[in-house]
Amino acid sequence: MLPRRASAPDRVKVYTCPGCHAVTESDTLSDKCQFCATPLVADASGTERVVPEAVLPFEVGREQAREALAQWTKSRWFAPNELKKVTEAETYRGSYLPHWTYDAQTTTHYTGARGEYYWEEEEDSEGNTRRVRHTRWHLTSGTVGRFFDDVLVPGSGQEPVEELDKLTPWPLEKTVPYQEEYLAGFRTVRYDVEPEVGLESAKARMAPVIRADCKRDIGGDEQRVHSVSTAYSDLTYKLVLLPVWFLTYLHAGKAWPVMVNARTGEVIGERPYSALKITLASVGGAVLIALVVLLVMTLRN
Repeated sequence: MLPRRASAPDRVKVYTCPGCHAVTESDTLSDKCQFCATPLVADASGTERVVPEAVLPFEVGREQAREALAQWTKSRWFAPNELKKVTEAETYRGSYLPHWTYDAQTTTHYTGARGEYYWEEEEDSEGNTRRVRHTRWHLTSGTVGRFFDDVLVPGSGQEPVEELDKLTPWPLEKTVPYQEEYLAGFRTVRYDVEPEVGLESAKARMAPVIRADCKRDIGGDEQRVHSVSTAYSDLTYKLVLLPVWFLTYLHAGKAWPVMVNARTGEVIGERPYSALKITLASVGGAVLIALVVLLVMTLRN
């Protein structure tokens, strides 16, 4: 069971720059001095209810992120031709994003039905007989178990979960014990999703896997799952920091944001579309379908 929820940590941290001694307020765990760019890192043990346990260090550098952006813009379908010339970002920001990982042993009792196919000869209105497949259903129940390892849930609501999920997979086996030195020079976002809330998201991610296990256990040709009841044991969690490059490029006078997985180089982001290319593709598809139909009719005649 997770520990009881404590009061949320103060989101604002006051830094005193060791270089120029300027005072900076920030809601991050690490940042840069706004005056001299000296790296600033807070003592997590003094500001966070849950201290980061592991960190996945940056491996994709600034230049590699630029190359990944250039390759990404060149490979976009239906993008304006001018986009393929974009090879440089206007802004670069390396950030560590907090994520929760959960381990749990699950035991699930289910009820459902197993469908088994059988065939019967049936006669249609014209007197022709044909074999028709039917399904015979049998009520069933059972228990399945599975151990989940490192179910990943974003620990910050600053970025949409569905967007962060596109950056997966993360090589979590390459994380190292947390040390402040890894954060120096990067912006580190503090978690605002409490571990208890993250656990509910983790259970939601486990649910379809558990349901698939139930169907596999039911067997037969078709399966129906009527109810599931899952118990969780040996539940553990930890806070890990994952590296992301936030880039912004300009096109047609508009700024377009992009995120780069700073371990794998995976790029996700917003991009413009060419209305002309989409129209031409639609027209070309319609013409191709018409030609196929005409060819089929010609062959039949």
